[in-house]
Amino acid sequence: MAKETGRKLIAQNKKARHDYHILDTYECGLVLTGTEVKSLRQGRASLVDGFVQIDGHEAWLHNVHVPEYSQGTWTNHSARRKRKLLLHRAEIDKLEQKIQDVGHTIVPLSLYFKDGRAKVEVALARGKKEYDKRQTLREKQDRREAERAMSAARRRARG
Repeated sequence: MAKETGRKLIAQNKKARHDYHILDTYECGLVLTGTEVKSLRQGRASLVDGFVQIDGHEAWLHNVHVPEYSQGTWTNHSARRKRKLLLHRAEIDKLEQKIQDVGHTIVPLSLYFKDGRAKVEVALARGKKEYDKRQTLREKQDRREAERAMSAARRRARG
């Protein structure tokens, strides 16, 4: 079988970018069982309720839903089990130190295959207040309106 190359996105957590200010991102490997990998290759996963917890100098991914593999037998995995993240010791120590600050957390942003290996992009994040969310939405709408106005002006100038 030919070796896979490139990046194939499996799942993305768009809600995390809405609910948190992203401070720093990390790419981590995942410790998975065989049926989990097969289920992910079918493109099935959900990161919506996921979070990362550091326990005993190890990073663990909680509440990420990887459904059971349809052709799996008694060897199938549980859908919401905690999964170990593969990070360098220095990265884990840095994250552990930063989440001691009030309001900081680690959330998964995306799950993907990179060169045939399952990876998860996690982010050190700080929760947004409700007014921050409204401000972000307002900025996005203003940007869209400005783009529309500029494209309309370009069309008028051409025609």
